[in-house]
Amino acid sequence: MASAPGGWQIILADLALIMFMITAAALANAPEGPQSPFKPSPAPKPAPPPKTVQQIAPSLRGEPVAVWTDSAGAPPLAGWLASEARDARLRPTIIVRFVKGHQAAAFARAEALSGEAGLRATDARIVVEAGPADGAIVALAYDQEQVAR
Repeated sequence: MASAPGGWQIILADLALIMFMITAAALANAPEGPQSPFKPSPAPKPAPPPKTVQQIAPSLRGEPVAVWTDSAGAPPLAGWLASEARDARLRPTIIVRFVKGHQAAAFARAEALSGEAGLRATDARIVVEAGPADGAIVALAYDQEQVAR
């Protein structure tokens, strides 16, 4: 390449000539006359909102940032909640699990935990479900759907 006369200038001229021929071929196949500028199609009209039907959707679930377990040596629930951040976006979730035959006791335990949680439980999610063993946990997560102002 170093011994070729002209070097890189000839290669650049060849590329420019190729680009000119491609452009000329594209214009030869173009429709006659000036083209109109691009006009986007109008946006479709949004569907009207439903009359007064209230849609029920699953509640939001966030990853817990703090978890309290009802076990020996655990601090009282009210004390634990007081030590956690007071953020309007944090929602406590009280989860009580029960084995077959202990459903009534599980509901009573969920109500008791809600009472222990005090004001923090006013917007708590309470879940009572069957599980492999009886037990309860309270989880704090950023999963509020609407923040009170």
